[in-house]
Amino acid sequence: MAQLSRFGDTKVLFIMAAELEYGPHLQARFTPLITGVGPVEGAVSATRALARLEALGTKPDLVVSIGSAGSAHLRKTDIYQVSEVSYRDMDASALGFEKGTTPFLDLPAVLSLPVMIAGVPAATLSTGANIVSGEAYKDIPTDMVDMETFAILRVCHQFDVPLLALRGVSDGDAELSDVTDWTEYLHIIDEKLAAIVDQFGAALSERPLDWPGYKALRTPIQIG
Repeated sequence: MAQLSRFGDTKVLFIMAAELEYGPHLQARFTPLITGVGPVEGAVSATRALARLEALGTKPDLVVSIGSAGSAHLRKTDIYQVSEVSYRDMDASALGFEKGTTPFLDLPAVLSLPVMIAGVPAATLSTGANIVSGEAYKDIPTDMVDMETFAILRVCHQFDVPLLALRGVSDGDAELSDVTDWTEYLHIIDEKLAAIVDQFGAALSERPLDWPGYKALRTPIQIG
């Protein structure tokens, strides 16, 4: 079971998709919720965890979705914070809805994330249930792709908890043919992500995260 991490007075729940992304550097810093791969597993696991924590009166002040992503043009092993995320699986355009928007839900196709870290480069992200490889990137307008972040953000909306998403680029510059094409650089990403955890952890220890709620928020909270 995931454990809440504390940075000063701020309680943080770290969420990751797979054990393969959870290397020794991150292991030394926190115990995450491992959801499993894909938007369905991400949503189910995150909902169950946050519901249990809320029932215990220990709901986190911040959720951090952390791990890897693919990109056709960003350099492998570089780390980015997610500024905006979209859901590439949703397409009800045959009924007149904008592609990417969920019918009858008053949300745009692209959702902004409410928490940013000072000095960490930002990138846009597309979440979906498919592995993106090679020519498939030409149909995706975002900087990166993953399989969980949009789902976790929607869960965070329901529990009124802000989300920070950090991704290291693991693949995307060539066609994928084996799982090792994804895992080859995860050890480097692990070390780099750990350094950023130290960065925002130190900032939160000095100044707790002040969360006014999604509806009241107009500009992202900046840590650091």
